[in-house]
Amino acid sequence: MIELEGLTKRYGEKLAVNNLTVTVRPGTVTGFLGPNGAGKSTTMRMILGLDRPTCGAVRVDGRPYRGLRDPLTRIGALLDAKDVHGGRTAFHHLLCLARSNGIPTGRVHEVLDTVGLTAVARKKAKGFSLGMSQRLGIAAALLGDPRILMFDEPVNGLDPEGIHWIRGLMKSLAAQGRTVFVSSHLMSEMALTADHLVVIGQGRLLADTSMTDFIARNARTCVRIRTPQRERLLDVLAEAGITVVEAGGGLLEVDGGKPEQVGELAARHHVVLHELSTRQSSLEEAFMRLTAESVEYHAHADAPGRARSAGRPKQKES
Repeated sequence: MIELEGLTKRYGEKLAVNNLTVTVRPGTVTGFLGPNGAGKSTTMRMILGLDRPTCGAVRVDGRPYRGLRDPLTRIGALLDAKDVHGGRTAFHHLLCLARSNGIPTGRVHEVLDTVGLTAVARKKAKGFSLGMSQRLGIAAALLGDPRILMFDEPVNGLDPEGIHWIRGLMKSLAAQGRTVFVSSHLMSEMALTADHLVVIGQGRLLADTSMTDFIARNARTCVRIRTPQRERLLDVLAEAGITVVEAGGGLLEVDGGKPEQVGELAARHHVVLHELSTRQSSLEEAFMRLTAESVEYHAHADAPGRARSAGRPKQKES
């Protein structure tokens, strides 16, 4: 379990993390979402004791990271896949970590096999692609067989097979009763992986809820209709007090409507329907709706070659 209590981090005048209180529980994959600059990376670094909180507390298995004995056996983390001594082989990188944490050498061979790097175990890390580096970072996280796993953008650089593998791995770890905390900007992948979501914006907590509830609360749901008797249906729905929106391509949409109601009205007035379906927004649409006021870095569709000033100094993304 990971516990954040009033966690706050300030860099000068910049408030990176603002009074964050969250409990990441075992037995589930918890997704950690937020726009660029929201404070995700800073939060993860404070969990691992790499940054010291300005105030508040963070506990891993009930104690601060610095108080853990043999920390790799308690929490394994992947924050930066390329943060490896390039002159070391994959095997020796893991062996150094194992020896510093009292982990048997045999475990190094096990995790190399788990992540599919056995064939390149004796190759130097500086020659690894991003995908291979990601696998090595995941191997390091798994090395101590910890009860808590934390991953920052774990699918970066992975091919489709690798993405499918890491998705299954995280679900398997959670099914074993472990705590799995994963940050990603890939909403489609998060929708397939996470059971629970923690969403932050400008360092503040915006949501701490199940995936199902998050989408239900923040997504737009509508009834989609296609008919060859468009004008007739519009009149029928207007008489019933139902507002219809043109969706393009001959589609009509009723926000928050029930397909049963629309279908019964159409049948009663002998209107032929070619399509009657319910559409719910994706996780990405729900996320963008919730975080619209918290986005710090806005891109603009200017003509190529024209720079647009954001009106503020560039800051490190997290």
